[in-house]
Amino acid sequence: MEGVRRFEGLCAALPRRDVDTDQIIPKQFLKRTGREGYGDACFFDWRYLPDGRPRPEFELNDPAYRGASILVSGANFGCGSSREHAVWALRGMGFRAVVAASFGDIFRANSLQNGLLPVQLSEVQADAIAARSVERRGYRLLIDLEAQTVSDRDGEICGFAIDPFWKECLTLGRDPLELALDHAADISSHELRRAAWLPRCSELAGLT
Repeated sequence: MEGVRRFEGLCAALPRRDVDTDQIIPKQFLKRTGREGYGDACFFDWRYLPDGRPRPEFELNDPAYRGASILVSGANFGCGSSREHAVWALRGMGFRAVVAASFGDIFRANSLQNGLLPVQLSEVQADAIAARSVERRGYRLLIDLEAQTVSDRDGEICGFAIDPFWKECLTLGRDPLELALDHAADISSHELRRAAWLPRCSELAGLT
């Protein structure tokens, strides 16, 4: 996956609480297992009229948000079902990070495993960023994962927390399996010292 260290991007506001994965990617788009090609389906029911035209009242259809790479939304973002397609759809729509006061647990895990950075702030901080995004056309954020800070043109807004393991995965652009495979030689060496009757994970994973 693409590494995330420090990036600046246009911020788009979706000031709604409890945005669930069923709305991020509706069920009719879950027929494929590939990770690509879901961008046009992201927020499909909110984004389009029955005849396929964009809904003018949907926040993310505002032309000012075209090309946005940072989404800021309300608390409990990504609640609902466990569909990993929701993260693929957000990535396909161009988002590299989502800022919110809280996230659905499974959505957060899926995001981290697919290179989408979930930035959890306080509700006051997230709401303030959303308000600025609405009020200031072209509002941009700078997210520094290494320093764990969020800034705009006026300076640093706040810091944010992230598990050190996932921070390493995201900055290196490597998922947990890839990190494990980096130690294939050590794994094989360890298993050679185990009793012969014990299962060998290296054989199952194709490391030998």
